[in-house]
Amino acid sequence: MPLDTSSYSLALLRLDGRRWNELRRIHAQISTQPSADGSSYLEMGNTKVICIVSGPAEGKRGAGAGGGGERDQSNIVVEISVAGFSGVDRKRRRNDRRTTELQHTITQALQATVYTSHYGGSTITISLHVLAQDGALLAACINAATLALIDAGVPMSDYLVACTAGSTTHASASAPQKPVGQQASIPGLSSLSGGGNFEDTDDPLLDLNGLEEQELPFLTVATLGGERDAVVVCLLETRVHAARVEEMLAVGVDGCKRVREILDGVVRVHGRRMVEGG
Repeated sequence: MPLDTSSYSLALLRLDGRRWNELRRIHAQISTQPSADGSSYLEMGNTKVICIVSGPAEGKRGAGAGGGGERDQSNIVVEISVAGFSGVDRKRRRNDRRTTELQHTITQALQATVYTSHYGGSTITISLHVLAQDGALLAACINAATLALIDAGVPMSDYLVACTAGSTTHASASAPQKPVGQQASIPGLSSLSGGGNFEDTDDPLLDLNGLEEQELPFLTVATLGGERDAVVVCLLETRVHAARVEEMLAVGVDGCKRVREILDGVVRVHGRRMVEGG
């Protein structure tokens, strides 16, 4: 699937100068909050998230807005706090529907990844603080939570990593094909073509930013690293033709492999520093 990018036309570059299969800059740190059981800070492009993990701690009866109540399993509670200055809309919203859905999605993903049977009856609280939003919010929260859980020493089956993937045009089975000059698109996302009517090519994009997410259909995919590449989360928040989902999913899974390499490098560097300093 990767294109030959040895001689890449400038017309095919995206708004931020990336090719279709390139990730944004990812910067991550572990143990950013010394007083917490586990913490992390992660940037995916201009999306910035802080994660703090508390526990495993003794659980309370009836506690668990986000997990199961089984006594032989630990209860995972995810809380997301979005700063009022994180996006264009500066209104502070509580109990937002989208935030609740993100909390539920992250909780279910972590329940399938963390060895909850090792801490029966306990509660693991994951607090995510969103400082800036510029696309891939769910993916950034999942990656930050993974690093914080590793810092807290919570056993997991593997790295849970996430990435977004999109497609350059909206597919519609009923709408007639428009001429290229009439296609609704944003600069840098459509390839140049000659005059006349041509059939659109549906090219995938990896790791969408905020502007691209507003204009294009996209999905968020999270996988367990390693050779399995088991898909744990596949969330499609926009309408897209079914024939293009498989292509987007393949690009997203490939992006998750690269995100895993980056996060693994962050963990290994932190581990070496601890060994050298201890």
